[in-house]
Amino acid sequence: MRGSPLSWKALLLTPLVSQVAFSIELDLSSEESIKSAAKHAAKGMLSYYSGYRPGDVPGNIPDPYYWWECGAMFGALVEYYYYTGDDQWNDWTTQALLHQVGDDNNYMPVNQTRAMGNDDQIFWAFAAMSAAETKYPDPPSGQPQWLQLAENVFNSQVARWDTSTCGGGLHWQAFSYLGGYHLKNSISNGGLFNVASRLALYTRNQTYSEWANKIWDWSEDVGLIRSNYFIYDNTDSSDNCTTFDETQHAYLPGVYLHGAANMYAATNQSKTWEKRVRGITNALDYFFENKNHNVMSQPCEIKDCNLNEQSFKAYLARFMGATVPLAPFTEQSIMTKINASAIAAAKQCSGGSDNKCGLRWTEGDQYDGKTGIGEQMSALEVIQSTLSRPKRKPVSSGNGGTSTGNSPDGGGNKKDSNVKTRAMTKGDKAGAGIMTALFALVPIGALVFLTL
Repeated sequence: MRGSPLSWKALLLTPLVSQVAFSIELDLSSEESIKSAAKHAAKGMLSYYSGYRPGDVPGNIPDPYYWWECGAMFGALVEYYYYTGDDQWNDWTTQALLHQVGDDNNYMPVNQTRAMGNDDQIFWAFAAMSAAETKYPDPPSGQPQWLQLAENVFNSQVARWDTSTCGGGLHWQAFSYLGGYHLKNSISNGGLFNVASRLALYTRNQTYSEWANKIWDWSEDVGLIRSNYFIYDNTDSSDNCTTFDETQHAYLPGVYLHGAANMYAATNQSKTWEKRVRGITNALDYFFENKNHNVMSQPCEIKDCNLNEQSFKAYLARFMGATVPLAPFTEQSIMTKINASAIAAAKQCSGGSDNKCGLRWTEGDQYDGKTGIGEQMSALEVIQSTLSRPKRKPVSSGNGGTSTGNSPDGGGNKKDSNVKTRAMTKGDKAGAGIMTALFALVPIGALVFLTL
């Protein structure tokens, strides 16, 4: 039975090695224990990464993982340094985050634009914005700075806001020739909302606040955010957003919750944003099994989560933890869930040299046999998020922040229509679907014409 303790008979029948090999020691009353457990999970995550090796590409991870997930992984390591102070992986992190910026310093590298989703790009912006907010070491002089990178992603994405259907919104894909472009989804729009709200708080620039309000209102008006604060996956612009995929993914409320908390802080605790933060916080129960003591889980875990879904709990945990300092009234509700989930996640992690972590935290110390970057990142994020505190507030411009942007008004690189592309290789895949694969067969002349 899922989540049930082992009976003494089952314990006798279970091989001793499985009982010894699994479960990281985690004592939530000890910061050193938390940091040690986080290090175990991080080591397991980085065992899949080879971009630091000579001849390999920094910021890329091998098949079957997608480019965006590497951005998410290094975002987790930025947070790891913030929570633990352990800088042993900072060189790899900085190298990756700067190598993938692209010619226009907006995380649109040439080898990825042929299959670029707005959500792919935004995960790298999440990492850059976290680096600015947590005072992660600034890049060397002459290199693009963390705040500048986040601003450039924002500028490139707001240029794609499409009012020709559904009254606005971002499409899933960055370019109309990509399969799935007709969808307007929550992670693309919620991701831009999240970055806009964080830029609003960091820079105090009204333009970012206006966009954050605009994206939230559109998400609510079109029906992606429901009155009960459930957040649906996507809607179809080909029928003017009258049909929906009602799937609820774990990372969606996290992205919108953290954005709403930033707006709550940026607007000096406005009642409107407080209501929204409370609404999403209450709706989080959908992803926590009360019968298993508030342990985080996803509907897909009943059967089998796909490669993307295996990492979604990481982002929910990250953004829940980051919400607490911005909206302290959420502390009890959020930290109860994070702490319980961290203990459960640690039981699914190997204490041995392989540092493997499982996916189904509700299984207790019965290892579920699942492991990979997503599982490792999820365990890492939820364990280190137990160190979140109301007083541990993010820095901002004029309030401890050192990262610099493009200009006082947030103006930056708005290039988008002349993005360079090249033929797609196996290593460049980003899950853009059949249409992208077909487009790769178009002769070069047609490719240039369609891109322009």
